[in-house]
Amino acid sequence: MTENLQKDQKFIQDVFNKVYSKYDLMNDLMSFGIHRNWKKQLITTMNPSKDQSLIDVGCGTGDIGKLFSLATNYKSKILSVDPNSKMIDEGKKRLKKFKNIEWKVCAAENLSVKDQTFDFYTISFGLRNTSNKKKAIAEAYRVLKNGGRFLCLEFSKIENPSLEYIYKKYSNLIPIFGKFVVGEKEPYEYLVKSIENFLNQDELISLMIDKGFKKCAYRNLSGGIVSIHSGWKI
Repeated sequence: MTENLQKDQKFIQDVFNKVYSKYDLMNDLMSFGIHRNWKKQLITTMNPSKDQSLIDVGCGTGDIGKLFSLATNYKSKILSVDPNSKMIDEGKKRLKKFKNIEWKVCAAENLSVKDQTFDFYTISFGLRNTSNKKKAIAEAYRVLKNGGRFLCLEFSKIENPSLEYIYKKYSNLIPIFGKFVVGEKEPYEYLVKSIENFLNQDELISLMIDKGFKKCAYRNLSGGIVSIHSGWKI
């Protein structure tokens, strides 16, 4: 598989259609549960207040929306967006008690949302899967209010050669885990390849600046296995 697969939205939809029911379980297994701490650090970086609003794009089953809601004591407006309807349905079942979360099926590149609507835009482990990253980030800028903040939690490039070597060796095992747990190997082959092909930290910063964001910065987590990128619409 090559970078072209990322541009094949039908293929990507098929990938997530195969794994949605065990999506959260595989995330826990693949990251040894560390992805939950990464997501909590994203919320800590945001430091949201009551009555603020969030659009979470590529929401999966809704982890970020849930954490944002808890951080604001359920007094926030949240729109959780994903192009995969089965993921949305799974999220609705998991989070049916969270009445301040709305759900919408649409792609990051074409959000059916009015301009300048949200205080925060998040996309976690989803930017890799967009067909047009430039358009997705431009849409993020469009739907944010003036003074709003863009945050992207995504796999990144490891700076320590020893850690990178270990991580690559481990990554080769992920499709085997997928075959054993989900019964599907191909979606996790795609996952590994999409991580390898994704932008490095500085390339993503450049893309954010190009689309109008200011005060752009990133912070590596777990040695750069993932990073949090942040930019402001000001």
